[in-house]
Amino acid sequence: MTSPTGFRIVAERDGDASAIEELLDRAFGADRRRKRSHSFRAGIESESSLRLVALDPAGGLAGTLRFWPILVAAPSSPLREALLLGPLAVEPVLRGMGAGRALMHVGLKAAGAAGHALVLLVGEVAYYGQFGFVPAAPLGFDMPGERPERLLARALAPGAQGAGGTILRADAVAAA
Repeated sequence: MTSPTGFRIVAERDGDASAIEELLDRAFGADRRRKRSHSFRAGIESESSLRLVALDPAGGLAGTLRFWPILVAAPSSPLREALLLGPLAVEPVLRGMGAGRALMHVGLKAAGAAGHALVLLVGEVAYYGQFGFVPAAPLGFDMPGERPERLLARALAPGAQGAGGTILRADAVAAA
């Protein structure tokens, strides 16, 4: 899909991995792996069908978006599957030109089409609110070690938010 601003959103391609890692370092700094949300991704494969990149008009990497499996544990409810969105990164010199918005629209649509019901992320509601994300703490969600005001949620299916719950790594059950 080509966005109105000229960015083309495509599936992550073979060979994009190192360029994506370099982009993430430029966008978030070398200490990005110390963030709490990174601990939910470390050692876990992202959803392969939801690995997206934005290409500039010349075909260069302009941005990236991935989704990761997580679990939500709520009292007296079975564990629920959800997605952790992120990181969303755009080449710093291209920020504000629409690549991030295009990645978000395509990614959320693809996640819903793939049957995923709930997406959480760590970020600012001032930006992610335009995509339907709302503060997750008032809905009963908690990500241990993360500031509650930064955890956001978006239901992709009616009732997906349920009564909230604690965010766990996708492999939490296997580790127990």
